[in-house]
Amino acid sequence: MTSPFCSWLYGDPRHVLYPRNSTGWFCGVGPNKDKPNLFYFDILKCATSVNVMASALNGLQCPTTQVETNGTPSPLLHSFLTDTAPSFLLRFVGLVIAMLVSMLFLLLLRFTAPVMVWLLIIGLLAAGAYGIWHCYWEYDQYRLQGAKISDVGFTTNVKIYLQVQETWLAFLIIVSLGEAVILLTLIFLRTRILIAIALIQESSKAIGHMMSALFFPLFTFVLLLICVAYWSATALYPSTCPFLRVQTSRYFSGNLWISFNSSKYQDCASARCIFITYNEEGLFQRNLFNLQIYNAIAFLWCVNFVIALGQCTLAGAFASYYWAFNKPGDIPMFPVTGSFMRSLRYHVGSLAFGALILTLVQIVRILLEYIDHKTRSAQNACARFILCCMKCCLWCLEKFIKFLNRNAYIMIAIYGKNFCVSAKNAFKLLMRNIIRVVVLDKVTDVLLFFGKLLVVGGVGVLAFFFFSGRIQAPGNSFSSQNLNYYWMPIITVVFGSYLVAQGFFSVYSMCVDTLFLCFLEDLERNDGSIQKPYYMSKNLMKILNKSNKAAK
Repeated sequence: MTSPFCSWLYGDPRHVLYPRNSTGWFCGVGPNKDKPNLFYFDILKCATSVNVMASALNGLQCPTTQVETNGTPSPLLHSFLTDTAPSFLLRFVGLVIAMLVSMLFLLLLRFTAPVMVWLLIIGLLAAGAYGIWHCYWEYDQYRLQGAKISDVGFTTNVKIYLQVQETWLAFLIIVSLGEAVILLTLIFLRTRILIAIALIQESSKAIGHMMSALFFPLFTFVLLLICVAYWSATALYPSTCPFLRVQTSRYFSGNLWISFNSSKYQDCASARCIFITYNEEGLFQRNLFNLQIYNAIAFLWCVNFVIALGQCTLAGAFASYYWAFNKPGDIPMFPVTGSFMRSLRYHVGSLAFGALILTLVQIVRILLEYIDHKTRSAQNACARFILCCMKCCLWCLEKFIKFLNRNAYIMIAIYGKNFCVSAKNAFKLLMRNIIRVVVLDKVTDVLLFFGKLLVVGGVGVLAFFFFSGRIQAPGNSFSSQNLNYYWMPIITVVFGSYLVAQGFFSVYSMCVDTLFLCFLEDLERNDGSIQKPYYMSKNLMKILNKSNKAAK
């Protein structure tokens, strides 16, 4: 805790947050609270290379007189404030609409999932059939004309190659192979597609029984904000430790003074402490870079731990739904709260260990990016190729670690075992059912993609028609003529809608993954007997031709 302690003890972030005038006073605070801006008498003196270097050595002070002022902000900033302030309540209504549409889409997936999946499959088959016909028609036309690629030769005009028969023959073969793959997938994986649809429907039912799970990402978001705020403040404080020196000129005065032994300067009544530069002489300042690295590693670890805590909490809540034999009667009360308390009480060590593994991989990636950035001017083609391959491998490794951690947290929430055992069991279970994993993953990705497209696109179109004046607000409480640039609130609403949809759909994705692992465990552990009944839904048992034996 040395870095945070020293940072909060010696740092002063006002040096970064507020500008200072020539006498050292901060603008916008204290006696200058009504003068938040800084005016440079001759700003050209700040632009020369010599003065830039001198300013850096003298505490980033420009060598010209600087006074505080209460002038208006820049025109662009003024336009931004005048555009967003009146429409803030309406950028909020748009986000509420996005939230309601997301919730409605997820709850209705139990009815619409089969229709959407089969319509998508039929649409792909129809598009492939049309592509085959069109490619064959183009190929036949150019074949009759005798247009061959040997007559064209090599050219940089790509459109020329679209006028020869060989190009369309290649397109015909590619599209035909794609159509064949879709047909074979539909024939041989039909049962697995039905299982994926049934699990998606079951996930929608689970969310319907625990609606509070949809809002749990808000709690995770607050924890992440705390991590970011603490890291930012801790990183800011050590960078603003001032170095002050005694000055005998009365001109230098201000709020940068610190207490000093005035008895040493009894012969000089005008002795004062002034800001010279940021301190680099002490033990703390010499190790500032190392402390910032420590702070960055702690930040990554905390962020990954918060995400892991959220995933384990949701997994525990949805697992309690699946393993309830009589639904919804056997579902525990407050499943999300109960799962969160269990995660904090029993699983903190496992979650921290999984977060640490991911953090180490991310640190290696950051170091590699740093090396690439520093040596880019001296790299040859071979070095660039090697670095590119290393970055690609580390990116794949990070994705794999995230996938493994996610499923390990689910197993931790189900059985309560440590991270290593849970990760091993989850990986072996998924590898024994790899085809089901791929099918479910792709079907879920497609449905969630269309869901995000519906939410973001719908709210974005509505915002465009409203802020552009094509739709008037009720009671004429707002007019688009008050906006300088109506694209600013539209972009804000679209971005916020995406964040809302991402938060809701991440909960749904976690629900699908949890119920899928529970389903695989149910198949391997139970046989439908009275002693080992299946916990899966009747729809899943019907698809698999399984049933529970009735008690005599």
